[in-house]
Order: sequence, then C-alpha cells, then structure tokens
Amino acid sequence: MKERILKNIAEIQVSGKSTIELYNEISSAVMREISFTAPATDKKSAYYLSIEFLIGRMFYNNLLELDILHETEEILKAKGADISLFEMIEDAALGNGGLGRLAACFIDSAAGLNLPVYGRGIRYKYGLFKQKFEDGFQEELPDDWQSFGDPWGVRRESEARIVKFADGEVRAVPYDVPIIGKERINALRLYQAEGDEKAEKISEYLYPADDTEEGKLLRLRQEYFLSAAAVGELIDAYVALHGTDFSSFPVYNAIQLNDTHPVLSVAEFVRILTSTYSVSFSKAVSIAKQVFNYTNHTILPEALECWPQDYIRKLLPEIYTILKKFDAAEHREFRRNGVSKADEEAMSILRNDTFSMANLAVYIAHRVNGVAKIHTGILKDSLFRPAYAFAPEKFVNITNGITQRRWLQLCNEEFSALIDRKIGCGWRENIGLLSELKKFGNEDSVIAEFAQIKEKKKEQLADYVYRKEKIRLLPGGIVYAQVKRLHEYKRQLMTAFAILEIYEKLKKGDLEDFRPAVFLFGAKSAPSYFRAKGIIKFINEIAKKIAADDCVNKKLQVVFVTDYNVSYAEKIVAGSDVSLQVSTAGLEASGTGNMKFMMNGAVTCGTMDGANIEIVEQAGRENNYIFGADVEEIKALSRGKYDPNAILKSDDAARNAVNTLTDGTFDDGGRGYFKELYDSLTVGASWHKPDHYFILRDLPDYVEALLRINKEAGTKEFTQKQFINAASSAYFSSDRSIREYAEKIWEL
Repeated sequence: MKERILKNIAEIQVSGKSTIELYNEISSAVMREISFTAPATDKKSAYYLSIEFLIGRMFYNNLLELDILHETEEILKAKGADISLFEMIEDAALGNGGLGRLAACFIDSAAGLNLPVYGRGIRYKYGLFKQKFEDGFQEELPDDWQSFGDPWGVRRESEARIVKFADGEVRAVPYDVPIIGKERINALRLYQAEGDEKAEKISEYLYPADDTEEGKLLRLRQEYFLSAAAVGELIDAYVALHGTDFSSFPVYNAIQLNDTHPVLSVAEFVRILTSTYSVSFSKAVSIAKQVFNYTNHTILPEALECWPQDYIRKLLPEIYTILKKFDAAEHREFRRNGVSKADEEAMSILRNDTFSMANLAVYIAHRVNGVAKIHTGILKDSLFRPAYAFAPEKFVNITNGITQRRWLQLCNEEFSALIDRKIGCGWRENIGLLSELKKFGNEDSVIAEFAQIKEKKKEQLADYVYRKEKIRLLPGGIVYAQVKRLHEYKRQLMTAFAILEIYEKLKKGDLEDFRPAVFLFGAKSAPSYFRAKGIIKFINEIAKKIAADDCVNKKLQVVFVTDYNVSYAEKIVAGSDVSLQVSTAGLEASGTGNMKFMMNGAVTCGTMDGANIEIVEQAGRENNYIFGADVEEIKALSRGKYDPNAILKSDDAARNAVNTLTDGTFDDGGRGYFKELYDSLTVGASWHKPDHYFILRDLPDYVEALLRINKEAGTKEFTQKQFINAASSAYFSSDRSIREYAEKIWEL
C-alpha cells in the first residue's frame, strides 16, 4: 500500500496548481489506496459517542501514520514544492476544547493499538467559530472548514437513516473519516443532517448559542440526532447478523458516552427495543446496563446537563415516556434496597421538572469513570456519592492521555530524533520505553542538545506567531503559555493580575536580572459567556499597554493568539518553557494540555488539581512549580468566611491590579465587562459569593512561583527539570488510557 500511495503522489503534476488543489490531489491519492477495517462479526467492538471530535489538520498526521510523511516531503521538494504549504489548510472545526481533543486522541490510540473502537459524532458545517479580535474584543465568524475540500470524508449515502422528531424528520447521512493505525484503519463516522432548512441547522454549528429557548431546543435536537443515528445503526447491524434476540447485544457491543451530550442514546436504545422489537421494558433496561458506559468530565453544575421535561415532551414524546419510566424504575430500585430519601432524591433522574442526563447515565451505566485520580475521588465522595455507596463496583478511574504520535513525534521532530538516538524508535508504539530517557538526565551533552532543541522550537513558534499575528515575540525570552478553553475556573484572569503585578515591579525597578518573559494566551469564549469575553478584552488591553511602554517592553510581553486550534497548539506546546495550569483546586477534572506541554519538556506551574497531581507524582514536585490552596483548603474556605475584600485591603499589589478593572487604566468601550469582573471578585452575584474561584487567595503564591521560574530559567538545573518532565510523561499517553478502557470497561 505504501508503495502504491507514493507512486500516486509522484505522478501528480505540481506546477500551476494552487495549494488547495495539491492538498486535495495528494489526499485523494492516499484515500484511493486505503480501506477501512470493518467491525468483526464474531468479536466485540466499542463505539465512542461524542458531540466533539477535535481532530485537527489530518494531512500531516495521516501521512505520518502511513509512514510516508518524509517520502512525500522529498517528492514535493524534487518538484519544487514545500510540504509546509499545507499549513494553510484549516483544521476540521469539529470540537471546542479538551473534550473533543481527548476523543480524537482516544480513537487515534485505539487504531494504533489495533483495537476495534469506532467514533460516532456530528459532521458540523461550520463547527465552533473562527475567532478574530477587533480592538481586543472577540468576534465570531463562521468557520467554513469544508471550503478547502474534505478529501478524507467518505459519504455513505446508502447508509443514511431517518431520525424522527415530533415536528418532522431528518436524514442522518454518515461520512467515514479514516483513523489510521499500523495494522488497521478504523472509521470515525460523522453524521450530517439533511432535509429542509430547519433540519440542516442541526449539523450547522457546534454548540449553538443557548441563551434563548430556540437555541436550547436546537442543542437538544443535536444531541438526540447523534444518539438516534448511532444507536439505530448499531441495532440494525446487530439484527442483520444475530437476529432479534438482544440478550447477546452486550457480547458484541460496548458504547462509551463521552460526557452527557449523547446520554439520550440510552433512552433511544430502550425505545427501539421496546417499540420495534417488543422487548419488555425491564429486559431492555437490563441489556442497556451491560452496554452503556459513562465518562464524566466535570463537576461544574452548569455542565451537568438537565433538560426541562417540557422540552423533551414537546420534541421527543416517546423519549419522554421512556425517561419517566427510567425515573420510576430507579426510585423503585433504590427503595427496594433501603436507600435513604435524601440520597434517592439526589440521584433522581427527574428533578425539579428537569431530566438529569448525568443521573440517568450513572443509573444505567455498566461503568462510570472519572478522568484523573482526584476527579474520580470527587465523584465518589461528593457528586455521585449516593450512587457510589449503592453500587461501588461501577466506579473506576482512568486518567486521560494524549497521543504521542501527534503531540511529540509530529509536532517536535527534533526532540523525537534525539530520543530515537538515545533509546531507539520503539517508544513511538510502546510509550513505556520513554522512561528510559531518564538515565540521561545528568548527561551534560544530552541536556545541552535538549536546550538547543528548545530554543529552535521557540524560534519556530515565533515565526508561526509572526505569520499569524504580525507580532514578533521577544527573542531569548521564557515562554509561559496558558492555552485552553476560556472559563473563570481556569483562572486566566488570575494570570492577567499576576502579569500586572510583575509589570509594576519592573516599572519600579524591583526586579533585578529579570529574564525577558513572554506570556502566551490562546482561548475562545463561548459567544454568550459575558465574563469570559471580558477576560479576553482585559488581557488584550494589558498586552497593548505593555507593548506601548518602552521602559518594560523589552522585558515583558503578552500575546493573545487569535483562533487558537490544534495546529496552533502543536507549535505552542513544542515551543514553550512553562505550562500554566492554574485552575481552582478541585474544579479541573483532568486537563490534557498539561500533558502535551509535559511531553515536550515544559515545567508545570500550577495548582494541585486534575492531572497536575499525577504529573507531580510522575516527574517529582521538585521538577515543577506547585502553588496555591489544595482541595481541602478550598473546601474549608468555601465553608468558612472567606473575605477577598480583606485581602485587597492588606495587599497593595493585588489591590492595584484588581483596581485597573475600574479605575480607568483600561477601557472596555462602555460594555460593562470590566465592572462585571470587578464585582464578581468583590461583591459576588446572586449565584455565588465574592471571588468564587479564590483568585485572590492564590494570587500572591502565583506571582512568587512565576518569579522563581524567571530566576531559575536558563540554568542547567532548570533545563534538567524540563528534560525530566518529558522523560516522565509516558504514563500520560492515550495508549495507556485506551488499554485501560479496553480492559476495565469495554472488556475487548
């Protein structure tokens, strides 16, 4: 196959063709020769249902997986073309953040491990949105990623199916995208909604604005559309092979629900079995409990979806009936087993006239997993405590992971080559071998070469940022990076205040021998998230102020990159020195950005939260920069009389930084963003106390950690810390994660 593909590529005429034409011709040359690995008819397969698959740019990754990337580069070079041309091709905009990127890493690892795991998602026309800044404000534009063509998606017209709503029908047309491993090519199946204008809105945008009833109903349509298409397909395939005795369905199928968005598939499964095949409700539920599994990704209440029962009744009347039956069955089961009234209510599927998708998932799931040790502990001890007490065997931990093939081999060829020379190439497929790198941590020549690679990757990052933003990064600076979804609990605002404190110290001459420092931000705010949009504007105002100050701008720089995506991340994780992972302890389920930075040799400056805790376990606290309140202290502060205004009164530096929100230092154009942020810290709101995310508690510790890094950066000892982090990152491969899913949950 490899030889045929390369022959096809070699026959392509390059001269006179646009980059897009070449991209489509080379991609098509690959697609003509590959074939998908079909699910086995006599063995179990797993299906990963996710509203997001943030797969990124597929061109380079697919050539890498087929082991033809460098040969293709040489063929193009001989024809006078540069393979880097294809960096202009936009990422497939099918996800937002960690949820979708995790799903992409998982299906990549499954193919790499020769496991029958198949993704199911939605083929969005525009995906999330393309972000641009106008005077520092985020603006959202449609991101028509398909305008470059979609040579990787294979339309399966004959397998289209009908999804029914109370007010009409929608065609779900599948497109299969190849997920390439060494021994198999799995299909990521993405459904496109077709029909009238209302129908096609279902797959138009990822996460349509839900600040209106119309927007909420559209999200509900999306979730049911995915659920019904995927479950209906699997049931039809089973019946064709095994008939209508569904007792063996769990022998051949495991379904993983990636967060709550696809949880309606549980109700759809039971609906089809009971209404189409006359299976009793109790039998259908019993089968479902052996098939479905649920991954929880957050403890934030607003992310634990609850659908008003009126919405379900109006749009999906048959599903409404099934959900009511689920709720009644759960209550009977709890009462029969002596569960207390309080615990019964806490885990009720129907609560306050809404259906809780998380409670439904926990009730039905064969296994429920958290995504980091601390997160799973919180699920057991707090969020789902009654369910854990009732059925502890359901709950398992599987810490998230990332694919080393994209996040090290592809995005950091130079470091990968160094690793190959020292320990061989086996780590690319057997990531556990990476730990052998630790023995070189005290070898001066290796550390020196690693330092040179870090500098080269920073230069490449600077070139990329200049091409994208027309901003030149400070040469020779320490690169601190905070790139992730914009949310208050992730505390980008705290980083902004820390930068302001450092800025003031530099202005006063309090920081001698301060190494130039670049703070890189990348994030998108949900279009209707007022505070998050305010934080973006605030950071851009800080960046503008520092850039205009000739007393400081050779020492300090802030850059908020536009339209942060997977391709941008590949450059940033390889070119950064410091990974800022500063969420309020107990609120970040895991994180995967922290793992990508670690694998590329960045130290973590962060709180004891999510997977940071396990990073410290693997690489050592002494090789990272941990600060701030831990989960127990946050709990105590939440129960006590935490007073952020007292902190502001006693801490001049913090007060001065926070006051810039309202004292005229910065301008939000009269939109009220900055006053809202100020009030969130000092007054609170109807739904939270002042400084709900404890920014002011952790800010002094954070500034101290950032300055300690600045003092130590550039030394051999600091570079050794970076190297040890990379050498200790094998545990965070998604290969390990997927093996655990296959063994602990899917029983493949």
